[in-house]
Amino acid sequence: MVVNARVARDVVQVFRRLFEARFPIKRMHLAVQYRGPQDDDPNDRRDYTAGFNCRPVLTARGPLPRWSQHASGFAIDINPIENPYVTADGFVKNNHARPFRDRSLDRLGMIRPRDVVVRAFAAIGWKWGGYWSREKDYMHFSLTGR
Repeated sequence: MVVNARVARDVVQVFRRLFEARFPIKRMHLAVQYRGPQDDDPNDRRDYTAGFNCRPVLTARGPLPRWSQHASGFAIDINPIENPYVTADGFVKNNHARPFRDRSLDRLGMIRPRDVVVRAFAAIGWKWGGYWSREKDYMHFSLTGR
């Protein structure tokens, strides 16, 4: 995983804590280069936990005209199938992630409020997209909270 050097030691601490807690990371992978909206395949089965990716902010409805925290190496997405981006009206773009918008499910790899993943990132000052007020980005952790 690639992250900004300023946060690398802290991120190692987080993943050590997740490993010790046996939290299942489906697959850790370098981010796939984002070339534009044509890359937003609703049938994508990749479940990559990744950090740095020089790309705009991506929502379930498409990209926004500003840089993502991933572009600076200050964000990590964990198990995106089990932890989808959900719009305020409940839309999830990835067909394979749609069942996981139901956060009452108890499935391996799902991130929940106050669980070991949220606590580990909070311990290094990072914020979780699952706490956003309207839309929820359950996979997303970032230094700035964006």
